Amino acid sequence: MSARQKREKVWLTVYAPPYFGGSPIATIPTSRPESAVGRVVEVTLYDLLKLDPSQYVIKLYFQIERVEGAEAYTRYKGHEYTVEYLNSLVRRGTSMVNWIHDYRTKDGLDLRVYVVVFTQYRINTSRKHAIRMVAHNILQARVPEMTLGQYAQEAVLGRLASEIHNEAKKVAVLRHVGIRKTKLLTKLEERPPLELPYQIGGISGAQGAGQQRRSSAGPKPVIRGDVIAL
Repeated sequence: MSARQKREKVWLTVYAPPYFGGSPIATIPTSRPESAVGRVVEVTLYDLLKLDPSQYVIKLYFQIERVEGAEAYTRYKGHEYTVEYLNSLVRRGTSMVNWIHDYRTKDGLDLRVYVVVFTQYRINTSRKHAIRMVAHNILQARVPEMTLGQYAQEAVLGRLASEIHNEAKKVAVLRHVGIRKTKLLTKLEERPPLELPYQIGGISGAQGAGQQRRSSAGPKPVIRGDVIAL
């Protein structure tokens, strides 16, 4: 084999995980397909759902965990607000409350979850502490009940934020509640077996199919006001 042939690159089609529809999200060049395992692809929520331009404010990260031929399949690696969006939420005369903690999913994966809460008016330290405890208690109860894919949808589509909002609003008047960032801490070599296909929230897929199918009965996620909701 000549040196030119050795350097010849192939293009891989990268697919979102089945719990985000399993649709193509990128094409990447590589000289050795197996070397693509572990690479991270960044897309926005709008790139996946194509529903509302305001979904550009959330970036998602998908990590390639296996390659079959010219197709690469991924898992959820994390998400975060864009810096511009987070900065736009800051207001004078209000309080920002942060909560950061590690949790483990039902399928044994460790996540670092970042919660942010903005209040309508300034609040004292005791109320900030109470809001943090609300966030922690809800996440501590809910995350161990979910697989990685289920958590990803609950966090990205705003359901967990809505649960926190509904309890934390009893402590103070709130302007915004969100899971502003999540990091998957478990490395690829430490991961449990791949999840089986399943359907939640109107998004479904089968591993390796690379196809997107919407449930006719499932609600469409939209951004409404200060939280992402269904």
